[in-house]
Amino acid sequence: MLYDLSLKMEYHYDTPASLARHITRVLPLAATQRQRLIAGHVKFDPHPSEQRGFTDFFGHPAIATLIEPPHQTFAITMKARVNVDAARVADGAFPDLPRLREEYAAILSLGRESPHHFLSPSPRIPHDRQIAAYGRESVEHGMSVHQIATSICARIFTDFAYDGEATTVDSSPMEAFKLKRGVCQDFSHVMISALRAIGIPAGYVSGYLRTIPPPGKPRLEGADAMHAWVRVWCGEASGWLEFDPTNNIQAGSDHIVVGYGRDYADVAPVLGVMKTYGDHQATQAVDVVPVPETVR
Repeated sequence: MLYDLSLKMEYHYDTPASLARHITRVLPLAATQRQRLIAGHVKFDPHPSEQRGFTDFFGHPAIATLIEPPHQTFAITMKARVNVDAARVADGAFPDLPRLREEYAAILSLGRESPHHFLSPSPRIPHDRQIAAYGRESVEHGMSVHQIATSICARIFTDFAYDGEATTVDSSPMEAFKLKRGVCQDFSHVMISALRAIGIPAGYVSGYLRTIPPPGKPRLEGADAMHAWVRVWCGEASGWLEFDPTNNIQAGSDHIVVGYGRDYADVAPVLGVMKTYGDHQATQAVDVVPVPETVR
């Protein structure tokens, strides 16, 4: 599927900010197993005093900026064309838990794709006994790692309610777990925590999700969204597969990847510091538009 993708993020400050340093990660990854970035660019308003692109450890294209003059609004605009293939179909060649542990114990690499980075607690996903018990309840003797991941994904979809007001970007997995409410970031963090607790490598995926309007309804401009889901290491034969607990599906051609990490902290769209005080408001609009065959 070929998409034209656009993003507009705006921050409005009560008091003008200055000496603002940001790291921005909003461009889709250039190449994955099922994704290819054809073209893309990011613009900032006001224009940065300094700007530098780099690739971080996990392979994300990131941009570091400095804005020195006082400014009351900061805007990020991204446009890209990206091709996304359907997800790989599970072929049934998945190990059970004891075999999975043997397989990753034999891996010596510590490169960005190594499962070892995704087994231990990470900055935003500490170990939690209640979530660990929740994960273990989903495991039956002889289940494959794929069956376990599918089971936990479905259980979170059933047990948790989507509620954009229940949590914030800084909420912990434990808070969302106790509430049984939250958003895609919360559901992904809970699923990752549960999988790691039972010995399955799991990581966080940040990206965009195309939404499809109800039959007979027009597509609303800006109605698509930034999204989060989970990648699970399913053994040497199958490698990494992606699951979306918010929608109880395996990630497919409507899921466009921006970055892979241990948790949200590794792939946050915007990180930064600035000189200001008071409150701020943030808005975001995303469009994921399929490119018609006639214009390709």
